[in-house]
Amino acid sequence: MFILSASSSSSSASSSASSAPSSLPPFSLSPSIYLSFSRVSLPPSSSSSSSFSLKLLPLSLHFTPPKLSSPHSSLRFSASRAMAELVQDKESAHTPSTSDETRNDPPHSRAFLDLRSEEELLSCIRRETEAGKLPSNVAAGMEELYQNYKNAVFESGNPKADEIVLSNMTVALDRILLDVEDPFMFSPYHKAIRKPFDYYTFGQNYIRPLIDFENSFVGNLSLFKDIEEKLHQGHNVVLISNHQTEADPAIISLLLEKTNPYIAENMIYVAGDRVIADPLCKPFSIGRNLICVYSKKHMLDIPELAETKRKANTRSLKEMALLLRGGSQLIWIAPSGGRDRPDSSTGEWYPAPFDASSVDNMRRLVQHSGVPGHLCPLALLCYDIMPPPSQVREAYSKALYDSVAKQYNVLKAAIDGKQGLEASTADISLSQPWI
Repeated sequence: MFILSASSSSSSASSSASSAPSSLPPFSLSPSIYLSFSRVSLPPSSSSSSSFSLKLLPLSLHFTPPKLSSPHSSLRFSASRAMAELVQDKESAHTPSTSDETRNDPPHSRAFLDLRSEEELLSCIRRETEAGKLPSNVAAGMEELYQNYKNAVFESGNPKADEIVLSNMTVALDRILLDVEDPFMFSPYHKAIRKPFDYYTFGQNYIRPLIDFENSFVGNLSLFKDIEEKLHQGHNVVLISNHQTEADPAIISLLLEKTNPYIAENMIYVAGDRVIADPLCKPFSIGRNLICVYSKKHMLDIPELAETKRKANTRSLKEMALLLRGGSQLIWIAPSGGRDRPDSSTGEWYPAPFDASSVDNMRRLVQHSGVPGHLCPLALLCYDIMPPPSQVREAYSKALYDSVAKQYNVLKAAIDGKQGLEASTADISLSQPWI
């Protein structure tokens, strides 16, 4: 079993932002992440295969952001535009967004890149808005994003906070402006764009100052090596996870980048439509490997688009099946269909229940891919950054969910209970490999 944790050194944040993933939320100063892996007995499958296994690999992630207001939670494209970006008719189901994981930047305003102060940055936003290059709501979101990010980085006590904020925010605003001028079109399967501009490294650098590595933990590190070995042997691994913040992918990657860079860079995330439609969020999504889907929870939000959404999800499902047939795929999915919510009576956060059909779909996809495959539960503890707004398949779903919930309690003891490494149990051994 392993546990990967990252903890924050700041006070917690409150946010009224809606379900994930959407525009970036108020930031945590130091997320705590836990990743654990264990082997327990699971209910038998009616169509079991010798090449298929279920193992418990809960990953927990904890964000403790400062008390900041929710940035640009109202910013989003219209439903029709979001559909245009996600639902595309592709001649080939396996065609990535661009060839060779590249996106050649078209000519666009580079006004943000040469700024040297906060005053110049804010003036530039206003100037680009007045020139008609930025919609007013996106401009307002840019300003709020800047203020939230600045506050979070400054609360970390980093002596280079000024330099870090200006450097990261000018690049972020440049990428946002580029996408406003020339919107990026995501295909059902999107591969991270690494050149000529490296969107993955951009996202890593942006989130890195928010993590307190000194108070973060990884448990049973050797099991990450086991996963890598299985991937290199052609096996598929699917992480069944809860979901708490839009920064989950970056934080997972940051805690694994030194010991398991292959996992950090090659994981594929099943992402909802808002993460690829919100103009402030898209530049960060471009740097991740994504399978783009519509959440079942929001399938009927706009009834006239429901059928189009279902067809889009069918295309994405076919993309995933093609990937799994090729083997060596590592896929993250949150079968709850969105972020966790607090208990209405106690206010306590806990992983949202999994949708049994979603878990069963993944089990069947892995099982029938023709190559060895493994399902592993992953627990994330990071709710502070942006609070969201008895059949066989149910038995599998419950077993995975129960494992995530069990590991989650250990994570709370390590971070909220201030036990640190001493929170380790007989099954979960915490460590800090970067120290």
